[in-house]
Amino acid sequence: MPSSGDQSQSDALGLSIHGDVLEAVLSHLPLFHLVPASIVSKVWNKGVVATLKSKKPQPWFILHTQRSRSPYLTTTEAYDPVSHMWIEIKQPPIDYVSALRSSQSNLLYMLSPSKFSFSFDPLHLTWHHVTPPRVWRIDPIVGVVGRHVIVAGGVSDFEHDPLAVEIYDLESEIWTKPDPMPEFFEECSSSMWTSIASDERRLFVMEKSSGVLHTFDPLTNTWYGPFVLRPHHLVSHFSIGFSDDKLILIGLLVDSDDPIGIKLWEVNCKSFEYHEITEMPAALVEKLKGDDLQILSIEVCMAGNVAYIYKPMRAGEVIVCELSGDDGECRWWSMANPVTGDRCIMERFVYTCSKVGVEDLRRATGSMVNRRFRFKK
Repeated sequence: MPSSGDQSQSDALGLSIHGDVLEAVLSHLPLFHLVPASIVSKVWNKGVVATLKSKKPQPWFILHTQRSRSPYLTTTEAYDPVSHMWIEIKQPPIDYVSALRSSQSNLLYMLSPSKFSFSFDPLHLTWHHVTPPRVWRIDPIVGVVGRHVIVAGGVSDFEHDPLAVEIYDLESEIWTKPDPMPEFFEECSSSMWTSIASDERRLFVMEKSSGVLHTFDPLTNTWYGPFVLRPHHLVSHFSIGFSDDKLILIGLLVDSDDPIGIKLWEVNCKSFEYHEITEMPAALVEKLKGDDLQILSIEVCMAGNVAYIYKPMRAGEVIVCELSGDDGECRWWSMANPVTGDRCIMERFVYTCSKVGVEDLRRATGSMVNRRFRFKK
């Protein structure tokens, strides 16, 4: 705690820079630096609060690296789009249950025959450890809609119901088993073949190669669809995600086995009509190809108004799209992944994306757990 003399100096500093000038200075700081700024003085804290009212939480791209051998250590690196820098997050290891996975932008989970562990807060500070679903699954679709955690498909060959759906209610802490997935998913019910997204009411599940979409409402246990979203005949691979409250469709265009572009469309969630909003610049498509000059498929992590696009097997370069800025234009840039290039092949890479706010960082740095953040050059 600061002494009375230190507090007086802090208050004097806060009074020397105040009002619109202080807010203008604070508005240029990365979110992470607003946490210590808020405790300089009462004046500075007021300035931080005012700044945050006009500054949306920025979605961080978070890379989780898990060793594939005991002790299965997990490391975490986060990219802050405001500072354009990577942040190393030093924290206690995640209690190992099984291989770390994610099939939704902000969700991490581990599933074994004895336990189901999952986390969906922005910095994954809280983990839920519950009994596993009754049906054993190898690579399921896992998504969160409101208070419901939905586990669907991806069933082991030893089970008799390949399209089984189970729902865990976070309030009642009870599993229920509604009707199965539509028959369309009989050969493609795992997360490998599907892309998912969710809003406050529904889970959206799309088959990646066809653009066929179904939705699921966990309150009524009802599937809707199919809705065919195929806005361009050259699209060979689809992904979906939510930009705030807008459903975004991302398509990889391929001509004669040569990837020639990536386009984004906004989808109306009632009529399922769509319109194009932006296209990745050709130079960034070449960066995404990398040394192997190939893009067989793409993955997308999306939160807020930012989409992170990368190749799933080797995300050496991540392409960033900021959708519809203040001037109505989309902004594109790329960032090199500082982790995958020099890491052992005996590691699993899992990617998430979450809107991170000051309160999330305060909770992370102020908890009893020893968590440290370090900017990387």
